[in-house]
Amino acid sequence: MIQPGTHATPRDDLGVAFHEYSLSRVRLIALAVLPRLGRAKKAATLKVTKRKNMRIPNVDHANGAAFKRTTLYMDDLSYECTDKGLEGPLTDEDRTNYATDFDAEVETVNGVKGKMQLAREQAVATAIFNTTTWDSSDSDLYTDNSASPWDTASTDIILQVNAAKEKVRTNTGVMADSMIIGEAAMQNLLKNDDIIARFPGASLITEAMIRANLAAIFGLQQLLVGSASYNSADEGQDASMADLWADDYAMVAALGREGMPMTEPQLGRTIVWENYIPDVDYVEQYREEQTKSDIFRVEEYTQYKVFDAYFGHLMKIDA
Repeated sequence: MIQPGTHATPRDDLGVAFHEYSLSRVRLIALAVLPRLGRAKKAATLKVTKRKNMRIPNVDHANGAAFKRTTLYMDDLSYECTDKGLEGPLTDEDRTNYATDFDAEVETVNGVKGKMQLAREQAVATAIFNTTTWDSSDSDLYTDNSASPWDTASTDIILQVNAAKEKVRTNTGVMADSMIIGEAAMQNLLKNDDIIARFPGASLITEAMIRANLAAIFGLQQLLVGSASYNSADEGQDASMADLWADDYAMVAALGREGMPMTEPQLGRTIVWENYIPDVDYVEQYREEQTKSDIFRVEEYTQYKVFDAYFGHLMKIDA
């Protein structure tokens, strides 16, 4: 669709290419941590389940009496999606120069998508590894394990994770099903004495073997490991790479899934205003004559929303 007030032309063919493109050597986990939830309005309220909604009504019934009734125990939570987007210019000179090397339009759009994926990853990582939302003074939300850090091979990491899972269960009645860590923390798991000991009799313990079994070792459904890093230096300065998912923290949580009903307890969602911009795969093109360029624009309206912090437990895992 062409948005009101613009002469930009939708490019469905590039939208398909954009949808299929992903940074192949980077593990991006943002939409697994906070799955997409489409909404018809830019800002409104949605009904979510918080821990205070986990009530049990009185179900006793007397013969001949009316049955007791229960309401939909959910909370109204406000949200407001904000505009996010990037443009990629392709000059006529570059289009001609690279015509025999690659499809310059597709590569331009893919470059935009890669940057937007990293921006989304950073936003979700900031929302999750957050000692304001998960108050470091509240033991129900946060545990400081820095005295027994994960980079010490003898640390009982399994015990720490189990304790965090139990915090989620006792605080909400819901079992945590996932753990969220960065790749640097994952490297410490691969060297941990107790984890390696879970493979007795194996003639060869490979990294792939440990990675494949870690979620089961922790009694979880999935282990989400973000590997993305970025250049944190100012433009024009030498590169200074930093992890998006810092090795200081790990979280266990009860996560949502796309298609999961909102009556199910879940940590949060990436809320998308889909009635205006369908999703991040929608690509527009317009002409900029003063630079002899075609401009390819990608845009989305989103909010990265935590519904109830108690459905997760944050751990400090580095000294």
